Amino acid sequence: MEGRAIPLSLFLLPGAESRRSPKRSNVILERRRTKELSRLALARFAGRAQRAARLTGEVNILLTGDAEIQQLNQQFRKLAKPTDVLSFPSADGLGGGDIAISIETARAQALELGHPLLTEVKVLILHGILHLAGHDHERDHGRMRRLESKLRAQLHLPAGLIERTTRRPR
Repeated sequence: MEGRAIPLSLFLLPGAESRRSPKRSNVILERRRTKELSRLALARFAGRAQRAARLTGEVNILLTGDAEIQQLNQQFRKLAKPTDVLSFPSADGLGGGDIAISIETARAQALELGHPLLTEVKVLILHGILHLAGHDHERDHGRMRRLESKLRAQLHLPAGLIERTTRRPR
């Protein structure tokens, strides 16, 4: 789901700035820590997905829970419900932006689909990156779905988010 540009400062935890590395362009912020996920593995995957999608700029990814993602969804999309992923394109026009992922929703989806949480979070990162790159599956007559499918195969991921939502009710 795509939202308006949002400053990363809304995502930052106290001290999170010190975890930012000038050598790495992708920042993973965890409000929901889990043993199943590695920030380094997710940052590396995000970099590969970003290159595959030809998205420039810094991508920041917030791993949070349903309560916070519902607040963001309400604030920026006027939808009073949690969701799995939200994307906020950079306001500076330099590409990139911020992605918020609900670990609770991702975990439920992973269990339902029979794959690891890490795989589900990667599917959501790819979907969010495609939104940051300007794609909109609600308006582009299948273009984003086709690209997501192609990149999903390239990145060795199972069914894409758009494919899943068109096959079953949400």
